[in-house]
Amino acid sequence: MERDESMELEVVKKRIQDTEVHLDKIRGCFVGGAVGDALGYAIEFRKEEQILSRYGQRGITEYELDRATGKALISDDTQMTLFTANGLLVGDTRGALRGIRALPRSYVAMSYNDWLKTQNMSYEECKRKPRDYKRITSWLLDVPELFSLRAPGNTCLSALSGRQAGDGHEDSYVKAPLNNSKGCGGIMRVAPLALRYRHLSMDKLDMEGAELAAITHGHSLGYMPASVLVHIINRIVFGEEKSLKDIVLDAKDTVANLFRGDKHLKELTDIIDLAIELSGNEDDDLDNIHRIGEGWVAEETLGIAIYCALKYQNSFSDGVIAAVNHNGDSDSTGAVTGNILGALLGNSAIEEKWKENLELIDVITEMADDICHGCQMSEYGSYRDRDWERKYIHSHWREEGVTRGVTGDGSF
Repeated sequence: MERDESMELEVVKKRIQDTEVHLDKIRGCFVGGAVGDALGYAIEFRKEEQILSRYGQRGITEYELDRATGKALISDDTQMTLFTANGLLVGDTRGALRGIRALPRSYVAMSYNDWLKTQNMSYEECKRKPRDYKRITSWLLDVPELFSLRAPGNTCLSALSGRQAGDGHEDSYVKAPLNNSKGCGGIMRVAPLALRYRHLSMDKLDMEGAELAAITHGHSLGYMPASVLVHIINRIVFGEEKSLKDIVLDAKDTVANLFRGDKHLKELTDIIDLAIELSGNEDDDLDNIHRIGEGWVAEETLGIAIYCALKYQNSFSDGVIAAVNHNGDSDSTGAVTGNILGALLGNSAIEEKWKENLELIDVITEMADDICHGCQMSEYGSYRDRDWERKYIHSHWREEGVTRGVTGDGSF
């Protein structure tokens, strides 16, 4: 018996070791997205004249630190990205230990409902309320800093509140749209999906990216760009070696085929083509970004991110700085650009100055590592990871919370 357990442990170690080759890029995607988000959040609602007047000709190039905490604050973009990852890992864990699971969108939707709690109540109020363990909950509810209103999108808030009024389990959010919004609140949070599934067919993965965005954004231009982003990031990290431009073109073609016949598809493919074209000229970044848009809607966020990533694919800092310094939705264009460049260049290429004062860098890195390694337990094996169980079964971050997270019958 001891020999079998020892052999099983060696197999687990080998599987984890095999995933380590991707860890730098996965961390880079998470951290890079948070960096772009935090840099842009400080100027999200400022006009270009205000930005340039305050920070100089290049605009904001360093964090504006919060006076109370000394941190560069993340916005709802990174908050929801973390909850996306949490939902995916809860679903994977259920599949590993029970042999049955729903589609990722179901667990992510539940996790977004937990994010909604962080926007509707204080950390102390949430702690006082008894948790309903018949519904999947997130260990992120044990992170006090996440109970912060960071300009959350009205569409996300209203859509999730509306979903809660129903059963919250749609077979397809794309086919049952709740609204006609094409805001960027869907695309800015889907990167973890691209990083979690190495062997899923691209059609299925791209469609799941659309489904995650469509939980809150029902217009096809609200969810199709999320498919493109998921495709780009997944192929950067797990695909065969190709140029970033070729990966973008592949993503455009794959998603165009997936949504063939959609009346708004040409608007999406046109803006991708425009971003590629502009990235090759020598014009001022602001002039080029003005031709793409402001990023308040998802196709423009994607276009700006593709432009900045292609133009500055050898410099993470230059890319995210270009991505945030404009009139529009600076935190979201910064976040998506940071996702792409962080995945492309890796966490090791992101300057330490961006990590030193970044809010929740420990939580962001921990979630990235979990997405990389995945659940190593099995319903057929004896190996148990108590830390993993605490987070993705009992929904608690720290050791002291474990006993509160066990249901009466021990069910999962």
